[in-house]
Order: sequence, then structure tokens, then C-alpha cells
Amino acid sequence: MDPAFWQQGWKENQIAFHEEEVNPLLSKNIHRLALNRGDRIFVPLCGKTSDLAWLSAQGFRVVGIELNQSAVEEVFVNMGTDPDVSDLGDYVHYRSETVEILVGDFFDLSAEILGPIEATYDRAALVALPAPMRGSYAAHLMALTGTAPQLLIALDYDQSQMDGPPFSVSGGEISRLYSDRYSQELVSSAAISGRLAKRCTGTENAWLL
Repeated sequence: MDPAFWQQGWKENQIAFHEEEVNPLLSKNIHRLALNRGDRIFVPLCGKTSDLAWLSAQGFRVVGIELNQSAVEEVFVNMGTDPDVSDLGDYVHYRSETVEILVGDFFDLSAEILGPIEATYDRAALVALPAPMRGSYAAHLMALTGTAPQLLIALDYDQSQMDGPPFSVSGGEISRLYSDRYSQELVSSAAISGRLAKRCTGTENAWLL
């Protein structure tokens, strides 16, 4: 699954992973990360999620990375904010007072470019990747973040019901990917809802790593 796949998906609005509303498992479980106001949260493969603005409104600083530039621009339009735009290494860097997003490839990102973070929020990154890529993603994320605590939202459904993305990622797979560096706790679960519920049945699970 190369970058062209995602760029075409955004162009054709084939973005089943996008939610218009703040993810309820985020708002229900953000306290489990034990963060302080002003702490910096990394949101990989962030798209144009409303979760970014919500996290900012809770008093956190947010840094995302996204491949599609139009999605990033839409984030700031929806926030009613005119961001500063500059080059940062190989990335285009969009920045407001509390939200910054890097436009470019997650797998090329360095810890030096990302900077220090206190937590990771993964709602649509791990589940966006096919199984052969998920090991590389998890390893790179841990290298970038120094195994900062993570709130991970994953889907668990019969993969025969639909082709991903988003893909089904079980608790067993999450353990295989992260257990060398993290403990793992299932903190919330809910039935898959919204547009995805028309395509599959299963659960949306919040994991604390």
C-alpha cells in the first residue's frame, strides 16, 4: 500500500476511516494517559479528524502527521485558524498556537523532527495499514516516541465482511506488536457505529499501552 493509494482515496473521498464527530472512546478515556495541560500528544496518520481540535480544547498541544495536504488544510479551516506554514526538513509544517501537523510520510519521520512528546493517540493509523506493514509501523512509532504511553483505538471484526482499510486488528495482534515494550489494557469497547456499521459488525476497542 503506497502513498498513491492514500492520495487517490482522499481525492475520491474514499475515507471510511474519517469520523465527523470526536471519537467517544477518546473523550471517555483521555484521562487514562494521566497528562497535564500543555503536554504534547502525537497523532500519527491524523487525516482531518475533529479529535485534533478537541484535544487542543482540553489544553494539550497536538502534533500530527498526514500524507494528504488538503486534509491538513481542512483541519485548520474547520478550526477557524490561519496557520503558519513553513518547511521543516522534507515536510511542510502547518502550525497554530496549539496544533501542528507535518505533511509527509510517517515512515520517513525522525525523532528530531517530531520533537519530544508525552503521549500518542492512535485512532486511525494502525488500523489503516495492512498486516505486512503493521510491524514496521509499530517499531517506528516506538522509536519515535520513546514508548510514551499510548491510547490506541482498534477495530475487531470478521475481516471477510469487508476489505480494509480500516482493517481488523485484534488484541492478540496488538500484544504481538507491542508487548516487548508495553503493558496492554483494554479500557473500553463499543459496537462499531457510523458509516462503518453499514459495512461490518464488530467492536471498536480502546487500548491503553
